[in-house]
Amino acid sequence: MKKIIFIPILLVLLNCSSDSTNETEQMYFPPTDGTASWETKSVSNLRWNESELQPLLDYLELKHTKSFIILVNGRIVIENYFNGHTALSNWYWASAGKTLTSTLSGIAEQEGIVNINNKVSDYLGTGWTSATVAKENLITCKNILSMTSGLNDALGDGVSTENLQYKADAGTRWAYHNVYVKMQDVVAQASGRTWNAYFNAKLRDKIGMNGVWINSGTSGDLSVYWSTARSMARFGLLQLNKGKWQNTQVLNENYYDQAINTSQNINVAYGYLWWLNGKSTYHLPQSQAQFNGSLIPNAPNDMFMALGKNDQKIYVIPSKKMVVIRMGDSADGTNFALSDFDASLWEKINALIQ
Repeated sequence: MKKIIFIPILLVLLNCSSDSTNETEQMYFPPTDGTASWETKSVSNLRWNESELQPLLDYLELKHTKSFIILVNGRIVIENYFNGHTALSNWYWASAGKTLTSTLSGIAEQEGIVNINNKVSDYLGTGWTSATVAKENLITCKNILSMTSGLNDALGDGVSTENLQYKADAGTRWAYHNVYVKMQDVVAQASGRTWNAYFNAKLRDKIGMNGVWINSGTSGDLSVYWSTARSMARFGLLQLNKGKWQNTQVLNENYYDQAINTSQNINVAYGYLWWLNGKSTYHLPQSQAQFNGSLIPNAPNDMFMALGKNDQKIYVIPSKKMVVIRMGDSADGTNFALSDFDASLWEKINALIQ
């Protein structure tokens, strides 16, 4: 009788052990020495629905994707390139790169050279906007990181002084605005180094990214990051591991926690330049309307995202120990961050992983 009972129990335990491998295995980090090696894990090993892999890849190619990566516990499960793109091709992050500025702001704060609660004019001096000194001095670094500067978002992409005009008191209005790049000036001024030099030393080189900031826009005062898809995946992995790369705490957890949680009470689906899924309401770029529900209802509630123009995506999902990267041209039409493509893509991903 004991044997009859023992064998099924043993089989159940073995089954559970296999299913929980993803929960117990150690997070993997690819080498930072420029080698091409990166550990992989198969779809079959994860017990995903393999029959749904090709439909996902076909959909991605149809929707003008150039690169697509899924990491689980840091290991590459899916890596595909389309439409002439390769693993060595650089592509722009667009506004997904805002999260790089957020991360560098946190690093500067942990080094004691920036306090995000301080007003921006403490670092840049007065006159960096067209607002009165009194109104300008209301704008803190945190206001910039949370998109609550109160500056007019309807004056185009430029961030010259004449384009940064008062609209409302800082902290009283959420509006998606390129003024976030002023945090790059803050960090450069506080560190005594160029933005590029500080970025490369404190983030890029520490986690083995490639890439470069390139001036963009008619005014020439906006910088957009370009890199390979794997470099974007490295950054996503750093965020999945709460700012830690192997044994190095690149970004402290206190700032990290603030950055990926609600930063103000107007748009609860926004942190410090990160979009947050699973919230009760949200706002979208170029709109003051509030919408009910989650940003991407069919995606995990704990997911936080870097979203860029024309469907540049970094999805970080802690509950699944997963990072998803998508680079390419716009899936359907020009968009500024969130698009209908997000929900459609997650329908395909869910079919694969569930």
